[in-house]
Amino acid sequence: MFGKHSDESSTVVSLLAEHVRRDVSFGVLAPDTKLKIEDLRQRYGGSAHSLREALTLLSVEGLVEATAQKGYRVASATVGDLKDITRLRTEIECLGLRWAMKNGDIQWEGAIVASHHALSRAEADVVAEPVARALEWDEANRVFHAALIAACESPRLIEFQARLFSQGRRFRLAALREGQIDFEASRNDHRDLVGQVIAKDTESAIRILENHIERNAGG
Repeated sequence: MFGKHSDESSTVVSLLAEHVRRDVSFGVLAPDTKLKIEDLRQRYGGSAHSLREALTLLSVEGLVEATAQKGYRVASATVGDLKDITRLRTEIECLGLRWAMKNGDIQWEGAIVASHHALSRAEADVVAEPVARALEWDEANRVFHAALIAACESPRLIEFQARLFSQGRRFRLAALREGQIDFEASRNDHRDLVGQVIAKDTESAIRILENHIERNAGG
């Protein structure tokens, strides 16, 4: 009985977090916006307790900031924030790729090839329908970059990379809306990166990944 109730509560919290995450990512909830629980209940439904748990979850991801005195607000999204996220993600993801290329097997390589194929499809779709396909494209990006480091044998590194990728979503989607994503260069990067991983050329793969993240805000 208690297990079922707990599962249902967890599902509600996850759904509320996903709704807020989406609106933060698309700028519907602007950076530094104060998040009042009653206003959120009117917008998304759910109980005050569930919303607080959802906001706490998003604060762990870095999308929401929580203070004991002031409650919750959307995290800032300045040029400085983007530079910091990009710098950290470049270091973490390149380190993860280096470790993964030492440990990766044929199954790891296969997962990278499969995720690259899915990302190629998603890139073609988002070029045709930028707004409708934005989140699908970003999710395909997430899966591809996660696959690159999946064999690094460091759960903490994987968790940190995922958090940084999530924090960069607002900037990627803004760049997409403003037509600032160079999809041709991005496709070339992804293709060349997969090729160097399969060829086991670690230094070339890391160089491509580093340049790719820095040029495309992690796209």
